[in-house]
Amino acid sequence: MDIQSTFEALDKKFTSFGGLDQGGITRLLYSPEWNEAVRELESTFKEEGLEVSFDDIGNLSGRLVGSKYPEETILSGSHIDTVVEGGHLDGQFGILSALIAVKYLKEKYGQPLRTLEVLSLAEEEGSRFPYAFWGSKSLFNLANKADVETIADAEGIKFEDAMRESGFDYRQTEKVRDDIKAFVEVHIEQGKVLETEEKTIGVVNGIFGQKRYTINLKGEANHAGTTPMSLRKDTVVAYSEIVNDLTKRAREIGEPLVLTFGHVTPVPNTVNVVPGEITFSVDTRHIDEAALNDFAKEIEAKIQSVAEANDMSYDINLWMDEAPTLMDEKIINTIEQAAKDNVGEAYKVMPSGAGHDSQIFADFVPTAMLFVPSIDGISHNTNEETEVKDLVKGIEVLKDVLYELAYKE
Repeated sequence: MDIQSTFEALDKKFTSFGGLDQGGITRLLYSPEWNEAVRELESTFKEEGLEVSFDDIGNLSGRLVGSKYPEETILSGSHIDTVVEGGHLDGQFGILSALIAVKYLKEKYGQPLRTLEVLSLAEEEGSRFPYAFWGSKSLFNLANKADVETIADAEGIKFEDAMRESGFDYRQTEKVRDDIKAFVEVHIEQGKVLETEEKTIGVVNGIFGQKRYTINLKGEANHAGTTPMSLRKDTVVAYSEIVNDLTKRAREIGEPLVLTFGHVTPVPNTVNVVPGEITFSVDTRHIDEAALNDFAKEIEAKIQSVAEANDMSYDINLWMDEAPTLMDEKIINTIEQAAKDNVGEAYKVMPSGAGHDSQIFADFVPTAMLFVPSIDGISHNTNEETEVKDLVKGIEVLKDVLYELAYKE
């Protein structure tokens, strides 16, 4: 089979479900577009001779049952949902690459020793409802009914109503699968590292841990014309000092630490009043848990010292605290060897700065990821794109990895 033409045909077909006139896709969990995509994917799996099944919440599996060890499953796939006005590769490429790799292996080598399974996860993005990783968390009983039964989308449609309208319901069993021996996820990088370093494949060794804060500083609002600089309690000035000092410190520490001040709301936010209050976000990430924790202490100490020096009160709310996730060393080595065989030295062992379903799987089963480059690092955007030749290389590496895991003793 020709991998490129097969991918292009499948990508065109599935991009039409939720496809936008300006390019890209909006395909939100349990929406009509989502339903059309998963039902077409179900038909496609059946056409390829796979055993097809949905679980209770809408995760879709296509299985090529193994001859010798059918109870041992090698799993590959990703999520079928997108963000609003997202690209055609984030999530979808991981599913299609797994399908094409399994199709290739079946045609060339026949039945595997271990079961190969292509997985379409119902949801990862959290774009329609305020809950992320619904698909992968449900597989491992990490998603509770209480987490979602009262939430609704922007139009007021309740989560459980949309789910049931799509033909699905809450998970009916607490049993967790014990047959999965490996999970391999292929994804676009969503960053500029591979493109900048002219690498074709990223061998992912871990997913960044994240800490996210909401910070509130309270000073004193006052007249912009009559309040001398020496008597001000200007929270924007304090915020600027915090941003400058912590950004400088993050650059001193160096990669792979990242720091982002992404949201800021000064009060009263008008031209002629000294801002007496400010609320802002801090997002910091690192692959090393100890390094992440150490920098978090620096963040909190800097906020405290700046606030106190400016006679301000402060509140530090750490609302996300996710530890780094490390990938399985044995599968990493298998991916790295497959990368060498396919692209020579044009690969890079690297962490992922973004979250992925693999971080959920990795706590339960041996898991690893591989990346292909993103043009200009653009993702979660209708302009998201990757060179076709790089997509093909990603599929070729995946098929070699799946061959090693499913066809070898």
